[in-house]
Amino acid sequence: MSFYQSELSVRTTGKGTYDLTAQTQEALANSGTSNGICVVFCRHTSCSLVLMENADPSARRDLENYLDRLVPDDDPHFTHTYEGPDDMPSHIKMALTRSSESISFRNGKLQLGTWQGLFLWEHRVQPHQRSVLVTVIGE
Repeated sequence: MSFYQSELSVRTTGKGTYDLTAQTQEALANSGTSNGICVVFCRHTSCSLVLMENADPSARRDLENYLDRLVPDDDPHFTHTYEGPDDMPSHIKMALTRSSESISFRNGKLQLGTWQGLFLWEHRVQPHQRSVLVTVIGE
């Protein structure tokens, strides 16, 4: 059994989904591992990870818009607003989604479905530099 870890740096330009599929597959290839599990972990509390439709961007936009309606920015009930009106909403959105994803791989390839991609979901309005850890465990 082998263990490999890599860090991805993702520059966001504001709210939205950013495809990490190719970068994650590249980290997996660099591990030299054939079969096992790839764990991807986002090291932040105001963005998240999501496995989502990768062919039609409107599916991701619909998801983003739905969550924005569910947890709107500038809600007057929030007291945690030190970094602006999207501060607490971004934390809630992260808590409602996921900070990590585990993806099986075989023969050095992520075993994603035909229409699946791995995305960092930025919940903040302002650009950020995000850190995502990729841990590969396998043989």
